[in-house]
Amino acid sequence: MNIGEAARTAAREIRVHKVRSLLSFLAISVGAASLLYTLAQTRGMQQATLRNLELMGPGAMSVERSSHYEGRGLSKGLTAGDADAIRREIPGLFMVSPTAKTWNADAVFEGRRVEDTQVVGVTTEWRKRDWVYRLRGRFISDDDVRDAARVCVVVEPGGWVEKPFWAKFWTWKSPFDDLATRRDLLGSRLRLGGHDFLVVGAMRLPPRDKDPRWEAWDNPSVIVPLSSFGHYLAADENRGADAIDAIKVDTGEESTLPAVKRRIETLLRERHRGEEDFEVKNLRKEIEDSLQEESKYVAVALALGIVALLSGGIGILNVTLAAVYSRVREIGIRRAVGASRGDVMALFLAEAALLGVAGGAAGVLLGVAGIEKLAKGGGRDVADLAWYHAAGMVALSSLVAALFAAYPAWRASQLDPIEALRQDQ
Repeated sequence: MNIGEAARTAAREIRVHKVRSLLSFLAISVGAASLLYTLAQTRGMQQATLRNLELMGPGAMSVERSSHYEGRGLSKGLTAGDADAIRREIPGLFMVSPTAKTWNADAVFEGRRVEDTQVVGVTTEWRKRDWVYRLRGRFISDDDVRDAARVCVVVEPGGWVEKPFWAKFWTWKSPFDDLATRRDLLGSRLRLGGHDFLVVGAMRLPPRDKDPRWEAWDNPSVIVPLSSFGHYLAADENRGADAIDAIKVDTGEESTLPAVKRRIETLLRERHRGEEDFEVKNLRKEIEDSLQEESKYVAVALALGIVALLSGGIGILNVTLAAVYSRVREIGIRRAVGASRGDVMALFLAEAALLGVAGGAAGVLLGVAGIEKLAKGGGRDVADLAWYHAAGMVALSSLVAALFAAYPAWRASQLDPIEALRQDQ
């Protein structure tokens, strides 16, 4: 029996037994779709990680104020002087970026008061990493930081390309975002903490569903020179003019990160007179740990997809067993007229493989439709798939179907022709 005849016979049997064939087809298609989506999600997570690490830098770490340490009054806390000391004592670092922030500054523009505005004080180092903005005007300069200039850069929200389902019901946005959306503030005067600042730049965020950063939600509204923050805004926060919240550091090389981390800890321990009121975090490790946690959910989804595909295989096995028992006499006739054991096996394997191919193809269409829908719905960690992923899924579905049909097909090939001809007489 040639392959064409086996395929025609298999197609005829599928048409005759529509219900049992449909059930096996659906089980295979659902399993293939589940696996395809899991693959897209896994690839999306990998791509997102690579983009994040590239933006963050190979040797990224963060020095932050400890939230659980009870001080003894010996240390002034984290200061801009600590950042200067790190830069001075550990030369060759790609970035040392101290920041100070407030979440509740009052901003006044043309008589309109905007409360709870997030203002961040930075140096020029801030833009070396995680830069995803489109800039109009200019950014903070070294002269601005040195002179404590009353200049600022505003951050404009990027909106959405395609809003996810939940965002359609979440319409709130910060008052300053509303102001920055409705008015072009570049070149205007903005009053912060009772002092007039000139808006010298406007940075527009990418759309929220396309923002590649790990912490895409943590965006300031207004950026000022760090020294200006200390002179004009720190008093409102009841903190010293030199106090800061964090220092972002990038060593420039991943291999140097552990050694630099130890040196920073030693240096700050000495400067803070033995008080460990700070934390030095390896940002790369935090991302990797978070992804490892997320991978558990991916593993669950993968397991469910495999179970669904195996369920389809079990359905194929049952269908093939039923077909064998209903076609015993036909098998006997085929064997009597010269069909080999291999020909008999080919009959049932071809039927199973055809169901597997059809189910796999339908699963690919279902999976691609789901991926497209979820990606447009804000699923940033869902990657596009290439044609060979679809081809591989169809081949895998066909293989699973054929493997599960192998035992019934073998049983059919082992039937004694004489005994088979006696059936149903």
